Amino acid sequence: MKKHTFAICAYGDSPYLENCMKSLAAQSVKSSIILCTSTPSLYIEELAWKYGIPVYVREGESDIQEDWNFAYEKADSELVTIAHQDDMYHRDYVKILLNMYERYHDMTLFTTDYVTVKERILKRRKGLVEWVKVILRFPLRYQNWNDRTALKKAALVFGNSICCSSCTYNKRKLGTPLFTSEFRYVLDWDTLWKLAERKGRFVCVERPLIYYRVHDGATTKKWIGDNRRSEEELAMFGRFWPQPAVRLLEYFYKKAYGAYD
Repeated sequence: MKKHTFAICAYGDSPYLENCMKSLAAQSVKSSIILCTSTPSLYIEELAWKYGIPVYVREGESDIQEDWNFAYEKADSELVTIAHQDDMYHRDYVKILLNMYERYHDMTLFTTDYVTVKERILKRRKGLVEWVKVILRFPLRYQNWNDRTALKKAALVFGNSICCSSCTYNKRKLGTPLFTSEFRYVLDWDTLWKLAERKGRFVCVERPLIYYRVHDGATTKKWIGDNRRSEEELAMFGRFWPQPAVRLLEYFYKKAYGAYD
């Protein structure tokens, strides 16, 4: 079995897809790249051909959870990164990932810090929300703590401090399917909570190895507009906290939505 695969999830004809492919092809340590889609098109096929990336098409209606599981399962490797088509990856992402895996064979999740990209502008300065997330991820940086269920959950109990597109999953240990959530928007948060309950280590490198793109076409922004995000977040908070605390946490958590303005 191969060591690592980037499994790109492509939906529609994203103008940012090629930049994502370029960042994966330019890794300082090479690994496998595949592309999975439930919306096949000539645009996707031509870009994949240009970069020598095999394409796998999932039949049926597009669905984030089903699309992510399909990409995860098509990757024939121990470690799988579900690469988001709008995002870019630092050239040393794989190098650092494999270094961490060599040190911690019980690692089930690898994650990193990220930089937000709005249009063509890199948001290099962190706001209050980003700093809060860094603090919440603090236990995941240390080997004496990051295999403990309570401390893995501590990174998630005040909201999801882990950037989904920065995550690599240990398929050899976690098996399939990976995503089994009842939610649509917060399925990554829900999944991380479930993984935190399983044996294994969450390893965080607090270095921005992901360029996370924010734009008007992003699913996140669309779902903020029709309150689906808020409803699902309230449901997640309700699992950990009494109702008065849920409302208070949601009030502060909504400040994160400013990144999409």
